[in-house]
Amino acid sequence: METVLTNKDKQVIISPDHPFVIIGERINPTRRKKLAESMAQSRFDLVQEDAINQVSAGAQVLDVNAGIPGADEPALLRGAVEAVLGVTDVPLCFDSANPDALEAALSIYPGKALINSTTAEESMMSRVLPLVKKYHAAVIGVITDESGIPATPADRLAVARKLVQRAADFGIPAEDVVIDCLALTVGADSKAGRVTLDSMQLIQSELGVNLSLGASNVSFGLPDRKIINVAYLALGIARGLTAAITDPTVPEIQTTLMACDLLMGRDDYAMRWIQAFRRREKAKAAAQS
Repeated sequence: METVLTNKDKQVIISPDHPFVIIGERINPTRRKKLAESMAQSRFDLVQEDAINQVSAGAQVLDVNAGIPGADEPALLRGAVEAVLGVTDVPLCFDSANPDALEAALSIYPGKALINSTTAEESMMSRVLPLVKKYHAAVIGVITDESGIPATPADRLAVARKLVQRAADFGIPAEDVVIDCLALTVGADSKAGRVTLDSMQLIQSELGVNLSLGASNVSFGLPDRKIINVAYLALGIARGLTAAITDPTVPEIQTTLMACDLLMGRDDYAMRWIQAFRRREKAKAAAQS
């Protein structure tokens, strides 16, 4: 199953048969004081800097969040999107629970965007799914509903099925619903990571949909988070994970994901791996000269 995202003539395909898709997470003012301050003043130079740096590091899609308490989110999200479109052509993911903000971004976007996100709560689906249909977008469906986060893989499958079925009610095909099985911190529950991994495998097997993840959540509150995050992504890919919202500027993440693509048969003749190695060696030599 292929989830196709576009920005003008640029196309990215999320699929088990294509390279893993990194959705760059850094355009998000949450816990980033300087970025929040500049965005609140409708200055988007740091947004553009983040966009350029993430694409250079390997992000194929960029998540754009403008959620600043007390600010005009529709105006800020639209401004941030315009700024990003001015410096890169990769597809965008609009990160908001505010329908007005989503529509402000979708209405100016020259392609097929990804919306991050809807839950399986009816109140959320009834607000977000009509926008997905209206603007021919794709959407991340987060596995939680009115009962909260399901405790077992079977329960998460039931919620995923509900998301796909309600999307179909609005005329949205299954390939345009990317399921997020919810990474929860293993610092609070040592079994949380395994439940999510097993849920991925079950949902991919039963529904065949593409899977995304906010991978860094799994290590929240723990030391050496990069190691945990990288290991979790690799385990997720083995269970059907096809995309993740993460930080592509962390070298270990990019290198590990490329190695996974190679080992999963998604890098013909290891060309991407070899080219990336040569770039790293060239950069290393330049730094030493």
